[in-house]
Amino acid sequence: MMRQYELVERVKRYNPAANEALLNRAYVYAMRAHGTQKRASGDPFFAHPLEVAAILTDLRLDDATIVAAVLHDTVEDTAATLDEIREIFSPEIGALVDGLTKLKRLDLVSKRAAQGENFRKLLLAVAADVRVLLVKLADRLHNMRTLHHMPPEKRVRIAEETLDIYAPLAGRMGMQELRDELEDLAFRNLKPEIYATITQRLSDLSTKSERLVESIEQDLTAKLAARGIAASVTGRQKRPYSIWSKMERKSVAFEQLSDIFGFRVVVETLADCYGALGVVHTSWPMVPGRYKDYISTPKQNDYRSIHTTVIGPKSQRVELQIRTAAMDEIAEYGIAAHAHYKEASGKDDGGIHPRLATESGAYQWLRRTIELLAEGDSPEEFLEHTKLELFQDQVFCFTPKGRLIALPRGATPIDFAYAVHTDVGNTAVGAKINGRMAPLLHELANGDEVEIARSDGASPPAAWESLVVTGKARAAIRRATRSAVRRQYAGLGRQILDRAFERAGKSFSEDKLRGALPRLARGSTEDVFAAVGRGEMFSGDVVKAVYPDYKDERRAGAAPVAQPPANGAGRLTRSKDQTMRLTFPDGTGDLGQTDAIPIRGLAGDLPVSFAPNGGAVPGDRIVGILTPGVGVTIYPIQSAALAAFDNEPARWLDVRWDVEAGSSERFPARIALQSINEPGVLAQIAQVIADHDGNIDNLSMKRRTQDFTDIVIDLSVWDLKHLNAIVAELRGKRAVSRVDRVNG
Repeated sequence: MMRQYELVERVKRYNPAANEALLNRAYVYAMRAHGTQKRASGDPFFAHPLEVAAILTDLRLDDATIVAAVLHDTVEDTAATLDEIREIFSPEIGALVDGLTKLKRLDLVSKRAAQGENFRKLLLAVAADVRVLLVKLADRLHNMRTLHHMPPEKRVRIAEETLDIYAPLAGRMGMQELRDELEDLAFRNLKPEIYATITQRLSDLSTKSERLVESIEQDLTAKLAARGIAASVTGRQKRPYSIWSKMERKSVAFEQLSDIFGFRVVVETLADCYGALGVVHTSWPMVPGRYKDYISTPKQNDYRSIHTTVIGPKSQRVELQIRTAAMDEIAEYGIAAHAHYKEASGKDDGGIHPRLATESGAYQWLRRTIELLAEGDSPEEFLEHTKLELFQDQVFCFTPKGRLIALPRGATPIDFAYAVHTDVGNTAVGAKINGRMAPLLHELANGDEVEIARSDGASPPAAWESLVVTGKARAAIRRATRSAVRRQYAGLGRQILDRAFERAGKSFSEDKLRGALPRLARGSTEDVFAAVGRGEMFSGDVVKAVYPDYKDERRAGAAPVAQPPANGAGRLTRSKDQTMRLTFPDGTGDLGQTDAIPIRGLAGDLPVSFAPNGGAVPGDRIVGILTPGVGVTIYPIQSAALAAFDNEPARWLDVRWDVEAGSSERFPARIALQSINEPGVLAQIAQVIADHDGNIDNLSMKRRTQDFTDIVIDLSVWDLKHLNAIVAELRGKRAVSRVDRVNG
């Protein structure tokens, strides 16, 4: 266990002005608070916060962060209080410990929804101070180093969570060294046999290739020195998890990997980076397609480096990363390294742009991600969408004005549009890529210039949600879809209330409805309309809320469709885009003079579904029944199931078909047959249906007697005429004794 003076020495090694008294006070306070507590390994519990602090001293963080690391378990696991910590240390340290205490309470459950909620709270906790995240990552790293002391089930859960969330998050923050170690530790616990095999292979390969690595280091250093470029060249193997991922991604064996060794070339100035690149490319042939310049276009986590692959000595593929020392520090320590450049100026400081001194790109991404938390996504959806962005590589595209937009690989112009602005995405109708028209689903490539065509009346189709790859686009599309559905429900609800007040002989206005909102427990008239449209609130209750003295004197059980309200019949339309529409007249009786209230089709957010056990087909007289929270169910008027709704007149909608001529859309119907038991009867029945271009969706048979069989067939037909033709021909078959249409 690290001693008190060792902690102080570690901090003073990079910060001679460190507050020694503060560090000593934190050490003693935490040691006394934890007392004799033990970890699962049997070690004193106090050893854990000290190790977390040690990891952060390697990142050269400030005194407050180191002290918060030492104290981060005291409030949760000891008698210490936040007020006490604020008083003894400082409000700043108290705020850091408070954030870490809240986070510690999140890791107790492993269900997906809980994990998603934990992730949301993690990001919210670090929104005010990113140092909370740095301590949390260090805490997770030490827990992973000691994970072998945990029970197997808990090991797997923690390792999966680390691989899913914490390692990619460390990568997004630019902390590559920490990410690599987290991934390897998680990999070792999730797939121990594979990890052991790859580690052994790497060890054997390292022994064989030791001289080759040294030779390349010396050769490249000498070539650079001959051109007047001072450089540090180091070679190292890739990590086991990185190798396993590549084997899985490319479906190759270990022996087929040709780039297990990578070399890092660290130079003094930005100009030296490109000078070194020239030396490398003139000394060895470059592998086409393996050159990337992250200096001119940095990654979102501020990573800056030149990547290239060449065919080196002995025909060995050699990967190289060329960067300055300042870039190297940010590449290794990420967001933690920015503290060292607070005083950066505009001069050449080793390739670090002055902007990075005050505005970390990694933290920009973090804040943008946090903005999504306010958009109403469920925890599971938020976790899924954020993981998409955490894991994927990037492509860099440009607006026509030259603005750089970084997107995950596989992104489309739709993602691009939403990255520019939510309004641009919501109104996007087309795109030009490099000056040429292209589909909105075209996959973008590095360097593409993208121009988005917009239309003020456009709105994003719900199907876009499954086609985009960025969390921002998915969240925005979902919000727009929900808003559209809400407007559809509200429009339908408004129509229902208009008719309800008309039946009651009462006048209706939004002002009167607004006065009844407290009685209806709704915040706005729009909420009332939407609730009525969804069937969550009955129109009669709204009438009574507006007119408390009103009494409904209609007889219970009266068939509501026997006397439909004047001009109150709606029209049910299925258009080419598979959308159902319920259309009501505007009072003139002319259905064509009013706007339709669109209700999405069978797979949409507000379904118009057909009654079970028979359905309905064009040509049937039909009615719609509003089901709370579900939508509209269409029944043929002869359906016996409608009797169940006799006492709920507010749920009835009088609708009619409006199917486009020549439509190829089929509708569900059910027929029941009695057939004679003899060979080939089923084939005859199927042939009749096939000859009439009907489609059998389902079929069931039950032996009625030794001589007869009952057959129930679910069909898809165009309309009532089509169904009647099938039934008529079946009745003409000698082997079929009876055919009836079934209406549930």
